[in-house]
Amino acid sequence: MPRNPDNQRWHTDGKFFRRGDKRIWMRAVTYGPFPPGKTPICATEFRKVRDAGFDTLRVFDLPDRGFLDAANHAGLQVFAGLDWRYLEDFISKPALFSAARIKLSNWLKSQANHPALSGVYVGNEIPAEMVRWMSPVAVRNALEELIDMGRGIAPHLLFAYANYPSTEYLEPANADFSAFNIYLEEPSAFAEYLRRLHNIAGDRALVVSEFGMDSARNTVTTQADVLRWGMDISFREETAGITVYSWSDLWENNGVEILDWDFGITDRKGNPKSAYDVCSNWKPEDTEVEISCADPITIIICTRNGRNRIGRCLKSIENLNNGPYEILVVDDGSHDGTSGYISENFPNIRTITIPWSGLSNARNIGAAAANGEIFAFTDDDCEPDQDWLLRLRKAFQDPAIAAAGGPNLPPAAKTWEESVIRASPGAPSHVLLDDSRAEHLPGCNIAVRRLAFESVGGFDPSFRTAGDDVDFCWRLSDAGYHLGFVPGAFVWHRRRPSVGTFLKQQIGYGKAEKLLLAKHPGRFSKSGEARWNGFVYGGGPVRAGCDSIIYQGRMGRAGYQSIVNRILPLRPIDSAFRNPFSDFVLSVVGILQPALRRWARNRSFKFPLPELYNQNHQPPDNEFQIEGTNGEDREHYLELLLGRGWQPGGSTDPWDLYFDDTRVLIATEKSGPFRNNNLFRVWGSTTSLQEALAPALIRP
Repeated sequence: MPRNPDNQRWHTDGKFFRRGDKRIWMRAVTYGPFPPGKTPICATEFRKVRDAGFDTLRVFDLPDRGFLDAANHAGLQVFAGLDWRYLEDFISKPALFSAARIKLSNWLKSQANHPALSGVYVGNEIPAEMVRWMSPVAVRNALEELIDMGRGIAPHLLFAYANYPSTEYLEPANADFSAFNIYLEEPSAFAEYLRRLHNIAGDRALVVSEFGMDSARNTVTTQADVLRWGMDISFREETAGITVYSWSDLWENNGVEILDWDFGITDRKGNPKSAYDVCSNWKPEDTEVEISCADPITIIICTRNGRNRIGRCLKSIENLNNGPYEILVVDDGSHDGTSGYISENFPNIRTITIPWSGLSNARNIGAAAANGEIFAFTDDDCEPDQDWLLRLRKAFQDPAIAAAGGPNLPPAAKTWEESVIRASPGAPSHVLLDDSRAEHLPGCNIAVRRLAFESVGGFDPSFRTAGDDVDFCWRLSDAGYHLGFVPGAFVWHRRRPSVGTFLKQQIGYGKAEKLLLAKHPGRFSKSGEARWNGFVYGGGPVRAGCDSIIYQGRMGRAGYQSIVNRILPLRPIDSAFRNPFSDFVLSVVGILQPALRRWARNRSFKFPLPELYNQNHQPPDNEFQIEGTNGEDREHYLELLLGRGWQPGGSTDPWDLYFDDTRVLIATEKSGPFRNNNLFRVWGSTTSLQEALAPALIRP
């Protein structure tokens, strides 16, 4: 089978997908697994899938060549699923994980170049109780190992893990996109959760990897309505795509046909339901809300000696969707011919040339000369996404929003140094009060209403190279204005090309922080560190570390489980450049970066020490198993012990129940149909636990 040309492969494109030169919004549907002997004929069924408006199939196994050929013939892409024994304790049973590695490796070597194959999910919803049992870090490391191995064999494919709300903290750092299975029945709750997941995903695209409704417990009409608003909201909230669950009511789990759930958009005889018609008639453009914000926008780019970089910036701005708009460049005393370069290559762009006066003053001069009622600022080393302006305009439909912006994403690294710098602390980043309100927006990606800009006096000219955006956002907030965050309104922002220039930049940031400290002393600690009310985003996906505090709810029963961190993870080093040397350099930069900023700010030199949360990681005193011969599971034993006087632990405790000085953690691994193996981990004496469990273990 000839390999699909790279320009026709699916690629990530910031927060979205692209195929060739066209951005695509994934419309997928899950297909199977079907009960034995009831698998539909692929060639016939796939034409129906395509007619229903889908472009992608998500399957839960590794399909054979015949399946992929049929999908390709129907014009469908396929996301395969590595089906392995992740419902069991694969950390203490390494043979299970080794089998998964071998299975994925062998399949990729034979099928990875098939033109219908776009990507692979290396797992799907590992139960929260088992993640807790095996440890989140160990499970995440295993998922990352599978992704690294798969990417090593098939670097042209996309790899991800299908997560779910009960393990938000389990995002693999090296996945190509974040994927979540979501089942919510209220539109507002669904929209709010997608906004949250954008921040869980960090820099990368967000895919709804499962969404649907059971028409048996509801109605086919309700199912159709839910899928309609689910697709509408997923598109409007700037996800990269949605996966409808599922194609057919025919479904099996662990070899058993499921007859009491009807999630399919076709019934067990293959007849379409109302939801089928909704999917086939749905169009992304129908979800677009007419943009009521008609205020003219001026894009302002300030540059100094930017001849060699501003061309990419201006070319991307000229190609933005949702015009018209004004482009204004302020040349802040360049001596490399920047203004001449612009006039020669971009004759329709207005340029103002001024003597060097610093970034803040240049931005103010641009605002004073602008014709727009909204000023959109970016830097000469940035390339706004094609829909940057469109998404910012949507934010300003809310009259309460005075300023808005989105993330600034580093382009893919081309050298090991670029990869280290992408993963280092110290890059401009947004600070969020919640999932849609910002405390700080970097100056390379911020738009502000003229009225708000003028009411706070614009940027402070005393900030000549950095810090002006922090001061500006704080003054907006102090004046009662609201700053909105738009995850899809991103710009590509090139970082410094070498470690040396990056560290020099950090010294400049430290000097700017010294000015901020003098102007806003109440926003800094005694040691000179900025005090943020919100969460500082580092670009990496949210994931648990060894000392993370995880809110899991009492007895691990919370439906939505998350990390309680103020500073969220940084981006990982690109796998292509990761080796012991790059890891070492990143560690050194991680020490020097805050130390240099501190020196420039306070004239004190103190290397940072890790602040560790001292969770209870003492080894257990005993572990044992009880087979659930009659389907007994974790919930059964929790209720049994609660009825015998045991008490639940706290919402962040790594154990479920306690009695006197004894604590216990319980998990259930599923090794087959109706086969439960209940795992018990005990700290302290097992006597009281054995006494409580004894009556339940006596079989008639």
